[in-house]
Amino acid sequence: MLKQNRGSQEDLVAGSNNRVLVYDVGGSHISAAVFDGESCSLSGVVSAGYPSEQTTETFLNVLDSLAANAMQGGPEVHGASLAMPGPFDYDAGVSWIQHKLAYLYGVDLRRALAAHFGWPASRVHFLNDAAAYLMGEVAAGAARGVCRVVGITLGTGVGSAFAVGGHVVREGTGVPPGGEIWNVAYRGGIVEDQISTRALQKSYRERTGQEREVAAIAAAATDDPRAAEVFCEFGRNLGMALREVLSAFGPQAIVLGGGIARSAHLFLPAAQGEIGDFAELRISALGDHAPLVGAGAAWFETRGEGLAVARGSSASETQE
Repeated sequence: MLKQNRGSQEDLVAGSNNRVLVYDVGGSHISAAVFDGESCSLSGVVSAGYPSEQTTETFLNVLDSLAANAMQGGPEVHGASLAMPGPFDYDAGVSWIQHKLAYLYGVDLRRALAAHFGWPASRVHFLNDAAAYLMGEVAAGAARGVCRVVGITLGTGVGSAFAVGGHVVREGTGVPPGGEIWNVAYRGGIVEDQISTRALQKSYRERTGQEREVAAIAAAATDDPRAAEVFCEFGRNLGMALREVLSAFGPQAIVLGGGIARSAHLFLPAAQGEIGDFAELRISALGDHAPLVGAGAAWFETRGEGLAVARGSSASETQE
């Protein structure tokens, strides 16, 4: 088990060590790295699948192993920040997820992680994975310097987060409850019905009678006009949905990430055409590293050390 020197709270506030562990707890794997708050950069990025034995202790052991690999014998870290999917009580550090991570349901992860690493509980921070994604882009990516921005992750579901003045917001004019747009009523259903993996697959199935993964549809788009039209239609639907749902918030830019965004060249022109000059669509500059950078930036922000964002380096410098 990895153990860290506790140090003093005064040392932490003074910034004697700017390194923290960051995690992105995803649907199929967990990524980890060391985040440097001085340079707003990552080092030692590693990932691992979930343990076959699904218990809280084995989950903590995976985090421990990833931490050891990420740190690579370097200077100590002073805490951890985890980007977690919902439902999750991020303030309390308690998971209410009942599907893939059911063995964490009701577990006080903050206390468990603090005990596991030998830290005070105050050194462990949690935030929503979509919020972490956007915060990473704000700190060192495609949303840097943008006052009003929305982050959208497109995949099996639709993740979203809103930021004003470099800070993620979950309420206010134009911000839906919790900053989540996936379940906002739209076209007789919800937003996620129109702009998600299942929407793309449904569109392709209706045209061809075939079931294919999104990556396969994208790969076929060069030679198959039906596949190409599926993505054009997706882009039009995306543009219309974002313009309608985000109109009250009035973003200057919308940053797109997630698996579907890897095929942005197939749908971005159609999406921007529908949005017009309402907002600029941008593709994530940090990709899979965005939640890790965002988790680190959030750790320092919660301690009143916003320098992690203010002094953020360029996006290219964060992907070591």
